[in-house]
Amino acid sequence: MDIQIATLCDHAADYNGKMVISGTFETLAGREFPVVHPSCCLALRICVTPEDAGEHKMEISIIDEDGKKIDPKMPMKANFPVEMPDSISFLSRNIVLNLHGLKFEKEGVYFADITVDGELMSRVPIRVVDVNKIEQEKQAQAKG
Repeated sequence: MDIQIATLCDHAADYNGKMVISGTFETLAGREFPVVHPSCCLALRICVTPEDAGEHKMEISIIDEDGKKIDPKMPMKANFPVEMPDSISFLSRNIVLNLHGLKFEKEGVYFADITVDGELMSRVPIRVVDVNKIEQEKQAQAKG
């Protein structure tokens, strides 16, 4: 099993097996904390082979730098069955998770961790920055 795409984005959709992704990002900027992102998607494209046939369990958590989950409802869990016709050597599947109201308490680096059967398959970094600090640093450099 191979996760070919794992990204945060503004919008994603599956159209008959074709993944459409719009507005991929890795940084959120806020003037006040906590920062709440109203709506985004985690888009995944997973390639499986006959060796992957069977039942699997997928979990997705968004964690801070210390490994603490940002939401008590996490991890998001799903059964992930893989069935392969004999005549096919691989299949790809798209998964789009709509995420609403993600809350980041402080600036720093966060991660969207995707695990399958307890194994970390992908880690998507999310940088949360304080715009006020960036502007202050630029002003200080300009005064030099």
